[in-house]
Amino acid sequence: MEQNEFQMVIITGMSGAGKTVAMQSFEDLGFFCVDNLPPALLPKFVELMEESGGKLKKVALVMDLRGREFFDQLFATIDEMTDSTSVKPQILFLDAKDTTLVRRYKETRRSHPLATNGLPLEGIKIERQMLEELKGRSQNILDTTDLKPIQLRERIIERYSTNENHPFTINVLSFGFKYGMPIDADLVFDVRFLPNPHYIEHMRPKSGLEEEVSSYVLKWSETQKFIEKLTGLLDFIIPHYKREGKSQLVIAIGCTGGKHRSVTLAEHLREYLGRDYRVHSSHRDIEKDKKRAYEVKSKT
Repeated sequence: MEQNEFQMVIITGMSGAGKTVAMQSFEDLGFFCVDNLPPALLPKFVELMEESGGKLKKVALVMDLRGREFFDQLFATIDEMTDSTSVKPQILFLDAKDTTLVRRYKETRRSHPLATNGLPLEGIKIERQMLEELKGRSQNILDTTDLKPIQLRERIIERYSTNENHPFTINVLSFGFKYGMPIDADLVFDVRFLPNPHYIEHMRPKSGLEEEVSSYVLKWSETQKFIEKLTGLLDFIIPHYKREGKSQLVIAIGCTGGKHRSVTLAEHLREYLGRDYRVHSSHRDIEKDKKRAYEVKSKT
C-alpha cells in the first residue's frame, strides 16, 4: 500500500460463514474494525478517514444481512464512493456449502434470522438468493467450507497483509470435478480433455507433482497448445484484474480426480506466473483417492 492510499474492506457473506473470525483477523493486521455499520454512514466514515491525517488508513467493516433495501443502498453508496472519493472499497464475501452452514447452526444452537419455521436450511436458501448480486460484485470470495478458524485467519492474513513489493497475489488451485467445483475461484479451466495418466497402471498411484507424471501430461501437442493459449489469455487479463482493484486472484484447474493433469498444469502455471507475480499453488484433492480407498478398506 502506497503512503497516500486508503484501504477499506467490506466483510459480508452468508450467515455462519465466518465473518466474526474475519473481523478478528483484520484487527490482527492493524485494521480499524466496525461491526454492523449501516451503508448510510459509509460516506461519513470516508470523511473521517480522509481527515484523520493518516491515522485511519486501513478499515474493515462488517455488514450483515438487513434485507433488500439495505443492499440497494449499499450498492449505490459504493458506486458513489468509487467515482468521487479517494477511498475505493473492496468487498470480501464469505461463503460455505449449505450442509456446512446447517451443521454450524446446529453446533451453535443459533437460529437463522430468515428461517421463519426455525429450520436453518430454509433461511440459508433465502439468504443465498438475496446475496447473489452482492457476491457477484465482490472482489474477493472465500469458501470456508473446509476451513478451520485458524485456517481462515491465515487465508485473510495472506491476502491482505501489506507487502509493498508484491501487493497482488495469485493462487493456483488444482481440483477434481468429481469432488465438486471450488466456489471461491475467479477463473476455472477444465483439462479433462488431455490424455489421462490414470489409465497407465504404474502412474495411477502417483501425482502430477512427480516428474514421470508431469512429463507424460506435458509431452502432448494438445497440452502445449492449451498452455500457449491459456498463458496468452492470462497475460492479457491479469493486468486488468489488478487495475480493477483485485488484490488476489484464484485460478482453478480441474481434471476428473484432481491428482494428475490438473496438478501438473497448476504447477506449470505457478512457475510461469511466478516470474511476474507472487504466486501460491495448492492441490485440494490430491490425496482424496487415498482417503476413499482407506475408507472402503475399513468398511470391508
